[in-house]
Amino acid sequence: MDGADQAGTSTSGGEARCDALAEAISAALGGAIRDFDARASGVGRSQEELALSLDRLTLELDKLLEDAPVPLIMQQAAKISSIRNRVLSLNMLLKSIQRRIDRIDQIVSAGTTDNMVAGTSVIGGTSGAT
Repeated sequence: MDGADQAGTSTSGGEARCDALAEAISAALGGAIRDFDARASGVGRSQEELALSLDRLTLELDKLLEDAPVPLIMQQAAKISSIRNRVLSLNMLLKSIQRRIDRIDQIVSAGTTDNMVAGTSVIGGTSGAT
């Protein structure tokens, strides 16, 4: 083997190691993002259920207030209303985070697919001679 062949083999081996490392990192991040995505979806569903329950309780409380407008009941109604507003705000924040995670997952998935098709490394891009 001459020097040119050895340099080509070395570059090819380096690219293969970079590609393998990039794929491993992508797989690890992709798995973590998908796991977090699934958990975030569960939290989102729980938040929606909580919001519905709070809406139902608010309606029931309004009916009670019509019958007996006591100052203590009014204070509790204000607290429940405040909690409801905070839950709704948190729900909107969670949905925003979910959309961001979905975009990151799409970018990671698209980057992995693009790099596999193009034969490039996510970390180093295409590499020439070292």
